[in-house]
Amino acid sequence: MTEQKVPGSELYTDEFAADPYPAYARLREEAPVCPVSSRRFDSYLITRFEDAKAALTDSRLSKDLYGPDKHYIRIFGPNSEGLNRNMLNSDPPEHTRLRKIVSQAFAPRRIEALRPRVAEIVDNLLDKIVPHGQAELMHDFAIPLPMMVICELLGIPETDHDRVLGWTQVIRTSGSSGRPPEEERAAVQEAQLQLTHYLTDLVRVKREHPADDMISALIESSEHGGNLSESELVPTTFLLLFAGHQTTADFLGNATVALLTNPDQLELLHADPELLPSAIEELLRFDGPLPVASPRIAMEDLEYQGVCIPRGSIVGVVINAANHDPEQFAEPDRLDFRRERGPHIGFGHGVHYCLGVSLARMEARIGIGALLRRLPDLRLAVPAAELRRLPAASPFRGLLELPVVFRA
Repeated sequence: MTEQKVPGSELYTDEFAADPYPAYARLREEAPVCPVSSRRFDSYLITRFEDAKAALTDSRLSKDLYGPDKHYIRIFGPNSEGLNRNMLNSDPPEHTRLRKIVSQAFAPRRIEALRPRVAEIVDNLLDKIVPHGQAELMHDFAIPLPMMVICELLGIPETDHDRVLGWTQVIRTSGSSGRPPEEERAAVQEAQLQLTHYLTDLVRVKREHPADDMISALIESSEHGGNLSESELVPTTFLLLFAGHQTTADFLGNATVALLTNPDQLELLHADPELLPSAIEELLRFDGPLPVASPRIAMEDLEYQGVCIPRGSIVGVVINAANHDPEQFAEPDRLDFRRERGPHIGFGHGVHYCLGVSLARMEARIGIGALLRRLPDLRLAVPAAELRRLPAASPFRGLLELPVVFRA
């Protein structure tokens, strides 16, 4: 059977960026395994929950983008190999080796010891916001909170935080500046290059002057049989830096909008703060920051829902569509903090399950909890439909700006 590809222009519009869930519902119903054509690359999207879980553990779908076919060029472009060759884009046993080393840096004692510092950062950020009665919550809170936390964990000096944040935000907001595509690509490539140089120098400094931080721990692990090569240290550091703040920042923004546009659930959470852990999980299911899992490659012809996915195809597991599957979640488009805790896949599934889940949950609970406590009358400064979001083609679902007002 010949498949008719869906043009990306039908999915990746401003309307889709504002609310992709009606389109996801149509795909689940009419084309649960959907070939999509876009400007960057063609792919197959998997949108139903059970199919998504199966695909995330399917060994025929490889995460290794750096084999002979060099799929990374199609996905990331020709200048990205230096930063993206990490455990996220690898298969066992390579992935197993790298994850074992990195997991030592996320030891529970290290993360739990960070709790007072996360609370301190949250309070300091809110101290600057509270007197003004208004804020741009992405710039003032959601982005700096996880960035400051991951920078301190990695051992990035405070004097360098703004520089590093600047480079990562150029990469994060690619496609939203309004500049011609050539200028946009050049800016991203320059940011990647500068960040690579910076992290290379930082790893060298940490090797010569180790401290109590993640980069030093990775170096020490490597030198004591961990087998993390010099060429792997910088991409691993980049992955931890970017993954350690990007999705948490976008989650905080998305969660705030969900709360402010669902006043019944916001009131419920004010009345019963003990619901916060369940609320965080429901908010992640409801509007997660990573709509599509990182790309996989079909290593052989395979079939899902009667659709043949040819060998060499890029496959995207649409996490946010799966997390709204009515076969898995009753009334999935309704935010419900008293929902029975189902196994959402907002943190992934299988061997690539999010390594930083404990840190992300801690930051979310402390951050959202503090917003509710210190800004009890928080509300949007503009209608939700006017909020500026990342481009629909971005791998992340998040906000460019989140203007809010409250009683000073």
